[in-house]
Amino acid sequence: MIHEVDAALRALIDRETGIRDVEVVFDAPTREWAGRRNAPTVDVYLYDIREDLRRRERGVLNEYNAEQTRIVGRHLPPRHFKLSYLVTAWTQRPEDEHRLLSALLGAFLRFDALPAELLTGPLAELGLPVPLTVGLPPPEDRGFADVWSALGGELKPSIDVVVSAPVDTGQQFPVGPPVEVPPLFTLSGSNGFPGTERVSLSIEAGTEDAERRAGAPAQRIHGPGRVAMRRRGRLTIKRTR
Repeated sequence: MIHEVDAALRALIDRETGIRDVEVVFDAPTREWAGRRNAPTVDVYLYDIREDLRRRERGVLNEYNAEQTRIVGRHLPPRHFKLSYLVTAWTQRPEDEHRLLSALLGAFLRFDALPAELLTGPLAELGLPVPLTVGLPPPEDRGFADVWSALGGELKPSIDVVVSAPVDTGQQFPVGPPVEVPPLFTLSGSNGFPGTERVSLSIEAGTEDAERRAGAPAQRIHGPGRVAMRRRGRLTIKRTR
């Protein structure tokens, strides 16, 4: 998933900024790397990965057959992870770097999510939006100066881009086959009825007359040799002729 987001960001920069002869890389902007750089460069450095807990869903999602008529499995909903990128421009003059940053900022602000046509692989197969935010304040437990200190370099103007990417957990749960025959019940004998036997119950139509005679709604459940009448929450079993 991470390399797919990298590819989408690279394609977005190439398509929307209009800059030419500028290399787009994903290297850590350390002091040693900066010393080796000899051409105009846009660096999109991934410096943090953490789950977006606001987007976590509970429960399971159903999977259906091709006809959408029955459930064939269940799986956990995807989890979303925030990928934080430090975007910097590297040229010989600060003015040129600012022009590059301006073009990058304008390109990112045109979209609330990565364009669907730029997504590839499983990221595209999920069919979910991939939100993108630009320039939000960093979390309280981390500042951009801390990132630069960890890299061993000097503080430099940058754009913070955060992509919240969905990830399939891969956890699936099989389901049993569909019920195609009426259920069977085991009834024990009592009050003169025969001994234990297995009975298949089903709803029998035409109970309007019985309901009118009883003065209350009744549901007739038919089985071999007897009928069960449900009235006012009480189930009674009667032998049929």
